[in-house]
Amino acid sequence: MFTDGRSKKVVFIAHCLLNQNSISDGTAVYPAAFKTVIKFFLDSDIGIVQMPCPEFRCLGLDRGNIHGADSPVTIENTRIRKEMCKTASNILLTDLVSQIMQQILEYHKHGFEIIGIIGANRSPNCGVDTTSDNNMEVPGKGLFMEALATQLIKENLSIPMIGLKNTDDVVAEIQTLFEA
Repeated sequence: MFTDGRSKKVVFIAHCLLNQNSISDGTAVYPAAFKTVIKFFLDSDIGIVQMPCPEFRCLGLDRGNIHGADSPVTIENTRIRKEMCKTASNILLTDLVSQIMQQILEYHKHGFEIIGIIGANRSPNCGVDTTSDNNMEVPGKGLFMEALATQLIKENLSIPMIGLKNTDDVVAEIQTLFEA
């Protein structure tokens, strides 16, 4: 099964790395996407699975604050984090994690190599190494990545996670997935 031309390699990527139009106001660094990231995976014959944006799904494009860009990023991100902890958003977040886990488990079941999961550092949801809380950037995972990591542990799956933030030397950071 699956002995056709596919590489049987996939990477799961935070929504905003493929669609900068989805992120909170004032935080986009590219007009459309992290092209270097996408090009790297395509050139390496690795399929790209775009994870949903939990904030877009739960809070909308303006994240419930039409003046979000007027605040420093970490202050607005902390506000977003608090909104995501409310019951309605948390229920949706849990559902999004379940959807991603279903995809991960399906690929795993059929012998595909899941190269890694790439998040967006400083994000209150998709941060891997850092997130925003208490109006500052702090070490730790965002809410979505933390919930996803917990589910991976429950399924006894070890998939490397890295977080991107800077646009400098992005490919070098991604190549660490191959060393994990």
